[in-house]
Amino acid sequence: MSEAIGGSTASVRSRKRRRSALPGFGLTLGVSLTVLCLIVLVPLSAVALKAAGLGLRGFIAAGFSARALAAYRLSFGAALIAAGVNGVFGLITAWALVRYPIPGKSIINAVVDLPFALPTAVAGIALASLYSANGWIGALAAPLGLKIAYTPLGVVVALTFIGLPFV
Repeated sequence: MSEAIGGSTASVRSRKRRRSALPGFGLTLGVSLTVLCLIVLVPLSAVALKAAGLGLRGFIAAGFSARALAAYRLSFGAALIAAGVNGVFGLITAWALVRYPIPGKSIINAVVDLPFALPTAVAGIALASLYSANGWIGALAAPLGLKIAYTPLGVVVALTFIGLPFV
């Protein structure tokens, strides 16, 4: 009798499918990987094929062209300046927020953490509109002859804004 009971429960268990903790995981993973391939890997492979078609000399010539060198100079120079500014002001801000009872401490903390809450593209659009000639800050800087948006100074401001919470 015990064999009959044991045999019946085994057959019930074999007929019963185990439910996954993540339903639809296989289908979701397949769709996600397909979209990833289409959005990332296809354009990346097109760039790699174009670079391979240039040959080694063409690739080196493109990497050391005047336009590429200007892009390197702007990128590394702006990153170096923004890192220095963030290092100094981030350390001062962090020290003051941790050590001293400051009025409006939670507001300052929220402003420092703002780049974490905003997607980078939204932050870039917001900074461009604020610092453009008809933006709030750009309108104050225009009479002084300062153009901030779409200049290397604007790149430094954007990198400083994005990098401050990481200090």
